[in-house]
Amino acid sequence: MTAQDEARPELEVWIDQDLCTGDGICAQYAPEVFELDIDGLAYVKSSDDELLQDKGATTPVPLTLLNDVRDSAKECPGDCIHVRRVADRVEVYGPDAE
Repeated sequence: MTAQDEARPELEVWIDQDLCTGDGICAQYAPEVFELDIDGLAYVKSSDDELLQDKGATTPVPLTLLNDVRDSAKECPGDCIHVRRVADRVEVYGPDAE
């Protein structure tokens, strides 16, 4: 790990399924992180590709996919994708970001 990597905060992402419109834009941007289930809603996936269906389930945002996850949050028509810092749980991308 480089000093630059250590300076970047660890991020996690979660989806509010109550607001999900099922458009699938997130899965198009970052299929490694997001997937639509048979109920038509998007969910995050674990690092071992398991669909996480518990309400409020989070998954780490790999640094290599940060731009794709950020773009997913920005483009989501349901404003349901939340990306936050793990350390203090402050949202950095999504509807509650400052």
